[in-house]
Amino acid sequence: MNAAIEIRELHYCYHDGTAALRGVTLTVQPGECVALIGPNGSGKSTLLLHVNGILPEDGRPRGEVRIFGRPAESPHLPWIRQRVGLLFQDPDDQLFCATVEEDVAFGPRQLDLSEAEVRQRVEQALAAVGLLELRHRATHHLSHGEKRRACLAGVLACGPDILVLDEPTSGLDPRGRREFKALLQKLPGTKLIATHDLELAVELCPRCLLLDQGRVVADGSTLVLLNDESLMLAHGLERPHILQHRHPHPATMVAP
Repeated sequence: MNAAIEIRELHYCYHDGTAALRGVTLTVQPGECVALIGPNGSGKSTLLLHVNGILPEDGRPRGEVRIFGRPAESPHLPWIRQRVGLLFQDPDDQLFCATVEEDVAFGPRQLDLSEAEVRQRVEQALAAVGLLELRHRATHHLSHGEKRRACLAGVLACGPDILVLDEPTSGLDPRGRREFKALLQKLPGTKLIATHDLELAVELCPRCLLLDQGRVVADGSTLVLLNDESLMLAHGLERPHILQHRHPHPATMVAP
């Protein structure tokens, strides 16, 4: 069986010459839920965009990205973007229709589905995120948490096999974070989650990848990796409060 996500020696520079990714290699198997952690500027968001095939058209990538065995290159990008659902960090970057229902329906309508199937997908997606009652609400009248749920519904309505989420709990209050984490926990399929919310990583993701300066510096069990206080501090992070009473253990290190 092909890996859900396979990345080999991926390098990426922006137009100004800034190196965002420096030889990233990783594999995510079907059904895995993997956290991608690291300090600001480590390359997490850039890496997620490559999985959906967005950035390679804009910059200077080198290396290989494959989704279920298919290279993320022009002939395969429509197929890949149907199977990889990307949730942006800022929901205002993803919402552009007048109402919640219209926004969630936009993606399925691009898939050449019947209107009946579009309506069914929209209803199922809104029910999954708890927004059925707000289907006719103007998107600009939603709270931040509701906007994030609406964006997730729009992704789910397209029926992806892989969910790629960029800081899904940022900007949410404690209740909103708890509710959104519970929602993500119920969703099936492969998930790659870039996050500064290390408690989310502990609660949802058995495996964790630590990215810093565009390189994967550690890959292993979330509990083992995040419990290694010296490793966390060396890369601008802290051992999460949820693990404070556990003894640190050595993480599985990956040579830069």
